[in-house]
Amino acid sequence: MNEMVSPSAIEALQREMLKLPQAELATEHYFADGMYLRSVFRPAGTLIVGKVHKKEHFYIVAKGCVQIASASGSVTHRAPAVLVSSPGTKRAVLALEDSVCMTVHRTAQLDLKAIEEELVETDDTSPYGPGNVLKALGFCP
Repeated sequence: MNEMVSPSAIEALQREMLKLPQAELATEHYFADGMYLRSVFRPAGTLIVGKVHKKEHFYIVAKGCVQIASASGSVTHRAPAVLVSSPGTKRAVLALEDSVCMTVHRTAQLDLKAIEEELVETDDTSPYGPGNVLKALGFCP
């Protein structure tokens, strides 16, 4: 089923999720000739509300199966899957199985904080900081 999910519904979901313990996500970072790849392991059952990206980039489901909900619909993707992610999109991703998802971005930056500033809209409500590191325990927006 491809039901659209409004950005306000995803933001409401994020507010409710912040009341629960947050997952520490195993994240790896790779750099090559003006490209940055972030690889995130998502245990089955993990629900993540992502930040809004400023630039178009690739989103790759490298392992497992995820359901992605956004204003353009709710779709299940099984690895291997390569998607083009449009700028300005807010989405929620549920890992239906243990999954590995990757994003690939164009940037000359090598510092994770600078990369986040260049590629991602500011989101003070996100429990994750640059590099996908969980902010201090007891985070409360």
